[in-house]
Amino acid sequence: MVKFRSDKAHPWHGIEIGDDAPHELTAFIEIVPSDTVKYEIDKPSGYLKIDRPQQYSNVVPANYGFVPQTYCGDGIAELARSHSSLDAAKGDGDPLDILVLSEHHIPRGDIILKAIPIGGLCLIDNGEADDKIIAVLKGDKVFGQYDDISDLPAGIVDRFRHYFLTYKALPSEPNRCEIAGMYGRNASFAVINAAIEDYKILTTGGE
Repeated sequence: MVKFRSDKAHPWHGIEIGDDAPHELTAFIEIVPSDTVKYEIDKPSGYLKIDRPQQYSNVVPANYGFVPQTYCGDGIAELARSHSSLDAAKGDGDPLDILVLSEHHIPRGDIILKAIPIGGLCLIDNGEADDKIIAVLKGDKVFGQYDDISDLPAGIVDRFRHYFLTYKALPSEPNRCEIAGMYGRNASFAVINAAIEDYKILTTGGE
């Protein structure tokens, strides 16, 4: 008899973030730069689903996914308000997003990898805090040399900014995304820790 595995871990809830967080993280990758549609996790089932086609010529600038067992709630919103004049009424209600740079072509999403955070972008999406952690693939021979987002070539940072300022824009509607600021490695640790605490509150009711 052929046996099928029925205990696959849910990517958000069933995969450990890693013992060395926030300095080193497990990341679940949903989409890669070659994808022409945006995939995202289906929260109830844990399977990838198609969210929407990529808008116009937008191409995700790095391997894009989320950090398991994190959540963008009140703690993330409070951090966004503390270092920005933009109003963040709340977190976006999703796991913390992460983009992982690598010299290697990763042909598909639905994978996990080890990532080293080097900074992030504080994105406000329609009034909700939606931080994007920027990281490098652990052991990457090219991007592994960068310890902080300030060390990256300016063109790479510009690609991140352009993508998130335009990836939801439509010609007939005003842009709903704003970048409240960019932060470095140490500040990214605070964001990750806040998202870990928000997840604990979400799953335990604050106990």
